[in-house]
Amino acid sequence: MLTSFLNAGKWLWHLYVKRRFPLFAVSTIVSFFALALFGENLSPFPPNQVDLGARFSPPFWQEGGSIAHFLGTDGLGRDILSRIMIGARNSCIVAIFSLFLGGFLGTVIGIVSGYFGGIVDGILMRMGDATIAFPIILLAILLSIILGPSLLNVVAALGLVLWARYARVIRGEVLSLKERDFVALARVAGASDLRIMVKHILPNIYNTLLVLLTLQVGWVIIVEAALSFMGAGLPGPDPVWGSMVAKGRQYVTSAWWVPFMPGMAIAIVCLSFNMLGDWLREVLDPRMRQVE
Repeated sequence: MLTSFLNAGKWLWHLYVKRRFPLFAVSTIVSFFALALFGENLSPFPPNQVDLGARFSPPFWQEGGSIAHFLGTDGLGRDILSRIMIGARNSCIVAIFSLFLGGFLGTVIGIVSGYFGGIVDGILMRMGDATIAFPIILLAILLSIILGPSLLNVVAALGLVLWARYARVIRGEVLSLKERDFVALARVAGASDLRIMVKHILPNIYNTLLVLLTLQVGWVIIVEAALSFMGAGLPGPDPVWGSMVAKGRQYVTSAWWVPFMPGMAIAIVCLSFNMLGDWLREVLDPRMRQVE
């Protein structure tokens, strides 16, 4: 038992020191998911509780602020910290479902495109180029006008644009993998194309998928916040970080904390996911391990 703990300690020390483990990023991400799951139980106030007597209370460190409203209040006296904590859930839901939809479509299309090549590859990649070129903001606004703003529409808009980002990267990996000996041996053994793609190629792109997922979380959160900022995102009454920034921008000179605090939450969470993605790319890349 003692030997196991010592080995685990050595592994963690190696991970932290030798591999430059992003402790701040991981701590922020864990806190983000904890708020998404338990935000309602952890928040000091209900997110939509109005207290006009406490409207525009500054953060606790400024004159007139109080520890009760740690990050201050908005124009209706609603506690900003509580609204940020509850808003994490909406951002988390959008990120998970958008990444699942876009990642699934992009992985399937990328594997098929890279494996078969030729006209199939040409058609699928031109579709991907057209998708990337189409403005995500315009697509979301069109969906919100036609179907009304909702969680489903935001997820659909993000997923329909996100798949092309995955497909292009996965296609490049598959173009290399399909020339490997293990794929040739599988063909000789009589394996079907579907079996080769699922059993032999897919397991070899897991590392790439993991890095892509991590790096794209920040992008999804930023785009969702931008959509909410423009009124094409998630509808109320639950708080959303982007709409909090949008509604607070008119107070930027008189009550700077109203738009600043949710904006900082967006920046810190996105930066943390990008830091974790960069670290995973270095750790999982075999060429980086050979250099070390």
